[in-house]
Amino acid sequence: MTGSLRVAILGATSHIAKGLIAAWLNDPRRIMHLYARSPELAGAFVAGLGGGQVELFPVEAFGAEPFDVVVNCIGISDPGKLRDQAATIFALTETWDNRVIKSLERWPEALYLNFSSGAAYGTDFSKAVDASTPACFRLNCLASSEFYGIAKLHAEAKHRALQSLNIVDLRVFSYFSRFIDLSTRFLLSDIIVAIQSGTELVTTPSNIVRDYVHPDDLAALVDCCIKARRLNEVYDVYSAKPAAKFEILEAFVARFGLQYRVTDDAVTVDATGSKDHYYSRNHRAETLGYTPCQTSLDALMGEAGAILVKQGQQFT
Repeated sequence: MTGSLRVAILGATSHIAKGLIAAWLNDPRRIMHLYARSPELAGAFVAGLGGGQVELFPVEAFGAEPFDVVVNCIGISDPGKLRDQAATIFALTETWDNRVIKSLERWPEALYLNFSSGAAYGTDFSKAVDASTPACFRLNCLASSEFYGIAKLHAEAKHRALQSLNIVDLRVFSYFSRFIDLSTRFLLSDIIVAIQSGTELVTTPSNIVRDYVHPDDLAALVDCCIKARRLNEVYDVYSAKPAAKFEILEAFVARFGLQYRVTDDAVTVDATGSKDHYYSRNHRAETLGYTPCQTSLDALMGEAGAILVKQGQQFT
């Protein structure tokens, strides 16, 4: 990349956005415009990283300033909120997607990077998905847990129809970083809270498989897309290797002293449905030059360690 890119990040206080901001903060090749419902929170986050050259805007101001790349991180990521506000995902996704597309009429050479989800594949994760996996939804008896995936699929279909525009959808399956909001009901946030409090994590016997991409690897994939610039495509996001739940739990036991108990009646929040093997073998992103450096366990151990050590906890 030559010169400085004007990068607009929508939803700058979201989990994924924070990882990208941290990765790019001291890169002189980028001028970041951060759009958030609370710009002051985005500013405080940047200050907490040591400060950097960014411009802050309320999210409603998007479209007034020119950009070379826009990264859409707006959405509902908290499983609890997604469960309770399932229907709102349609209007939220459509409103901001249309607003970005409208802005491309003014800056047609720009690249639109949209964070989609593995949930766009539907409800069947009895095995890992791949390039031949069809989207599968129960059309005649839709459940609220399917709304999120349908909203993502709808956006992806619209983007593929707009072949004259530079739009890339990145389907994230699982992501974890030191910037996670620990009040959200994800497995990993529950694990961290249990370690912090010295309490026992209660989990189900299901040995689900997940693929947690490291923030640096996700930023590297985004960089690959930015380097290509002229494309209208979708790519699944993946780490160097996925991990099963009990492999993850035992790693946390060994490294951080996690205590856990398995019971059939453990309460979990599956806002987008049950997913036994939620990861992809569709590695088309290799064509962009993307090669993830870290496995799921690498990502979890490193980022969890950053959270716990920062809070003063000691581990042998």
